[in-house]
Amino acid sequence: MSYNCVFVIGPTAVGKTAIGVRLADAFDGEIISADSRQVYKGLDIGTGKDLADYDIVDSFGNEKHIPYHIIDVCDLSKEYNLFDFQEDFYKAFSDISARGKLPICVGGTGMYVDSILRSYDMIEVPENPEEKAALKAKSYDELKSILIEEKEKLHNTTEFGDKDRIIKAILINRFSKTAEYSELKRKMQESRPKIEPLVICTTLDRKLVRARIAARLRARMGEGLIEEIDGLHKAGWSFERLESLGLEYRFVSLYLQGEYGEVGSDGAREKLFELLNRAIGQFAKRQETWFRGMEKKGVKIHWLPEEMDVEKRFEAAKDLLLDRR
Repeated sequence: MSYNCVFVIGPTAVGKTAIGVRLADAFDGEIISADSRQVYKGLDIGTGKDLADYDIVDSFGNEKHIPYHIIDVCDLSKEYNLFDFQEDFYKAFSDISARGKLPICVGGTGMYVDSILRSYDMIEVPENPEEKAALKAKSYDELKSILIEEKEKLHNTTEFGDKDRIIKAILINRFSKTAEYSELKRKMQESRPKIEPLVICTTLDRKLVRARIAARLRARMGEGLIEEIDGLHKAGWSFERLESLGLEYRFVSLYLQGEYGEVGSDGAREKLFELLNRAIGQFAKRQETWFRGMEKKGVKIHWLPEEMDVEKRFEAAKDLLLDRR
């Protein structure tokens, strides 16, 4: 084949998982999730894990489970990051391939997907307690100035998030200029499995995406989204930690702290829905922009027709895989 793995990407609420699972069934594959929040145990409704989607009835009427990877791999005590994802992806890819199955990566976390398709160099920085302590003693503004001065180009302004994040960025930048880093990079690139991807992106008309987002959010709130996040807080996770998870977890945490009115009142719930619905819509737009940006950077993406029917988009994806066998 001209590919050894498939990527099914796209914005939220367009049916990526449904298409990926159908492809896995048709081509004897297994799913690798590329979702930055589905890695966490206990984040179920808010992340839309929908694990039941991996249990299907095949064309012969037999019940079948499609195996999945990089879902529920840690709890909230760990800050799962891009380095972790790359490591877990390559392990899953090698395992699936070694068993003669087709790895099918499904997800909408753009940087996770891009890190594989454009082979980011993610090398763990060795601990240097003295250097780290010296940086911690400096002010936020001093650290920001150091990073600007020492780094030739800032790829992401999130490096200015807080002191810990800036310190980490400084240490990574300094290490990347050493001979040790160059040697580790060489060894890492030699050890990585060769990825030959067929990249498929699915999306829908923007108005339809927004309508699907709204309907899905209503459903999830009815299924216990608020209760899930309240339960996580009562289990000991701080609102600060929950808010760091973004979108559903941030907005519901604010709701539970009374930011939108009396907790439990219809007015507060409706305010939560309005704000969260708008934020998810904006997020979906950013996702699509990211994927189109990947194209401009040289990633070959096959866009499925904007058919509302998932089955029709699956058939189009299936034809792409068959054409490149």
